[in-house]
Amino acid sequence: MTKNPAPAGTTVLATHECWQLLRSVSVARLAVWVHDHPDIFPINFTVDHGTVVFRSGEGTKLTSSLGGTPVALEADGVDQDSGVAWSVVIKGEATDIVAINDVLDTVGLPLFPWEAGHKDHFIRITPTSVTGRRFKVADPASWWNPMADAPRAAPE
Repeated sequence: MTKNPAPAGTTVLATHECWQLLRSVSVARLAVWVHDHPDIFPINFTVDHGTVVFRSGEGTKLTSSLGGTPVALEADGVDQDSGVAWSVVIKGEATDIVAINDVLDTVGLPLFPWEAGHKDHFIRITPTSVTGRRFKVADPASWWNPMADAPRAAPE
């Protein structure tokens, strides 16, 4: 968890609020370490007893998730009516679910990948850190700066 104070108007969420918000969405981004660089993958996930579960087929996402380095998952949402947004980050260890009883329990979870293909591996992220923030989305007019109207070079 960061020791930097939250910006004005930002609320740091309690852990139980983070889990409640994670239960309200099914898509997140998974950050993993691939050889000598970070990479990010979109995933469909579900919350299961204080952990996060997702499915994966063979490939870089699976190999890197289970490569022995910590992973991070980030999910967010926004209420279009109120303009209030939230972001939750989980950091932890990813493990392949292989014990037969765990596999049978996991198959029944509401986990529906968007992309077709074999997603034979169920991966569980056990968090070491759960953090989140809630904030009001800034009015786009507040993003203006003096350079916004400056002439630009034509694209090459």
